[in-house]
Amino acid sequence: MNGYKAFTVELSEQVAQVTINRPEKLNAMNADFWREIVEIFRWADDTDAVRVVILSGAGEHFSSGIDLQLLAEAASQMGPDIGRNAERLRRRILELQASFNAVDACRKPVIAAIQGYCLGGAIDLIAACDMRYGSEDARFAIKEIDMGMAADVGTLQRLPRIIGDGMMRELAYTGRTLDGHEAQAIGLINRCYASPEELRAGVLELARTIAAKSPLAIRGTKQMIRYMRDHRVDDGLDYVATWNAAMLQSADLRIAMAAHMAKRKPDFED
Repeated sequence: MNGYKAFTVELSEQVAQVTINRPEKLNAMNADFWREIVEIFRWADDTDAVRVVILSGAGEHFSSGIDLQLLAEAASQMGPDIGRNAERLRRRILELQASFNAVDACRKPVIAAIQGYCLGGAIDLIAACDMRYGSEDARFAIKEIDMGMAADVGTLQRLPRIIGDGMMRELAYTGRTLDGHEAQAIGLINRCYASPEELRAGVLELARTIAAKSPLAIRGTKQMIRYMRDHRVDDGLDYVATWNAAMLQSADLRIAMAAHMAKRKPDFED
C-alpha cells in the first residue's frame, strides 16, 4: 500500500496501520487527505487479511484539523450568485462527510491512537472510529466555533453518543481544550498513556488481541452496535437474531469452542 501523499499504510499480522503523514504541517487535512482516506478504508473493508485498523498521526501530533489552505481555496471559488454558491458549498461539505463516513462504515474495528494536537476536523475523525486512546500530551478541542462556524463533518452527530450531550455542547460552544487525562475522564478516550511510545505499544497490543478473535464475530458485533444507534431495542434484537441465524453456522464457532476446551489459541480463517 504505497503511493499515498497524505498517508502511509502498512499491513502486518492482520493489523493495518494507517498513519497521517504530513508531520511538517501538523498532519493538517489537505485535499489529498480527504480523497485518500476513502480509498484506504474501502481497501481495509474489502481486504480479508485486514482484521483491525490503527489510525494515527506521524510526528508529534495526531492532526491539527482541516488545512486552512483548503478553506481558502473554497472561499476563492465563490461567485456572485448566492444560490449557486450555497449549492457548491453543500456538495463540498457532503464530500467531506463521506470521507469520515467511510471510516465509520468500515466493517473492521478502527482504533485511533492520539498524541499531541487533535483539533477541529480531527475530532470529527476520531468520533468516526470505534475506540480512541491517547497520551498525556494529547490536546483535544472542537475549534470550529472559534472560526465562526459549526462543526459539519460528524462531531455534533457522533460525539453525543460517546461523551454525552451536555459535555458535547460545552466543548462545542466554548472550543476549550482538554488534555489526555480529562479526555479519559469524560469518555472521549478509553485510556490515557504516559507517553506516545506507551500509547503505540498499548494500542498495538489491543489490536493484536482483537485480530486474534473470530473475524466474523467481530464484524457482526460492530454491525450490531452501528445498527443500534438508529433503532429501537426490539429492532436490534430482531436484527441480531436474523444475523446470528446464519453466523452461528460458521466454522468459527466450532473452532472457538474447541480451542477453549483444549486451552489453546484458536486459528480463524480471514
